[in-house]
Amino acid sequence: MTKERKKEGPRLGHKGRADAKASRQLLLLCIPAIIAYILFNYIPMGAAVIIPFKNYKFSKGILGSDWCGLANFKWIIQSVALDRALRNTVLYGLLFMVLSPVTNVIIALLLFEITSRRRLKTYQTIITFPNFMSMVIVGYIVYAILSPRTGLMNQIIQFFGGDPVDVYMNSKYWPFILTVVNIWKGIGMGSMMYFAALMGIDTSLYEAAEIDGAGRFQKMLHISLPHLVPLICIFTIMNAGTLISGNFDLFYVIPRNTSTLYATTDILNTYVYRSLQESSYAIGATTGLIQSVVGMFLVLLSNWIVKKISPDNSMF
Repeated sequence: MTKERKKEGPRLGHKGRADAKASRQLLLLCIPAIIAYILFNYIPMGAAVIIPFKNYKFSKGILGSDWCGLANFKWIIQSVALDRALRNTVLYGLLFMVLSPVTNVIIALLLFEITSRRRLKTYQTIITFPNFMSMVIVGYIVYAILSPRTGLMNQIIQFFGGDPVDVYMNSKYWPFILTVVNIWKGIGMGSMMYFAALMGIDTSLYEAAEIDGAGRFQKMLHISLPHLVPLICIFTIMNAGTLISGNFDLFYVIPRNTSTLYATTDILNTYVYRSLQESSYAIGATTGLIQSVVGMFLVLLSNWIVKKISPDNSMF
């Protein structure tokens, strides 16, 4: 036994050294990614935490600028433009958080009912294609439809004897326009997530329901939807962090940054962008820090709520 162990020991030791050597080689491959994360994520993150508490001057640099305490936060709280941007951000975030999962689930359930594979692939391609389009291209499509002079919508209105509508001079139309564009662009990939979850359901459940006399709607209500609840909870928790940030491309490109529409199209991200254009780096960094802290709090809060209601569906 002793000789066998002595013989086995070096063999295992050699294997362990080989595994350690292989691990070192894999770790060497990770070094470029680690360096990139430090340079482009952690260092800017540290700067974004320091700048809000300083009277930042580009000529003095981050460390050389004078400390100003909470002056930047005080200015933001008293800003009328930020109050408007914050209100729009939260309201749009709540609207998208409710409508996007509902429309995605409905489309996924409808696709799941299609039996023809060719038709299914055709519909999936049609609804998923907008997701791969740049928001700039989507902006040109929207402008081609809504343009005051040559837009398709106004041409149809004039064809039936109506007066053209200039939506780029009236902010009341834009909550509806932005909501439709956001749903249209994201419904493809969003519904595919739920459709993939539906494909993983055991078919014997549907067969048993058919034997019991259940129809399509009953199977959808009692089998399909309950299996989508965990995924809906996860997406809701993840989207809670974006409730106070918003999609910059959507709110900047689609309204074409028109100042007359700021009442319903200005959100925190566009507000920060204009602050950076005006060299108000400290104000932009302060707003970004508030967004990050509040977003993290909302994720933790939504996860806590889901965990209290249904512990199995929470993220952590």
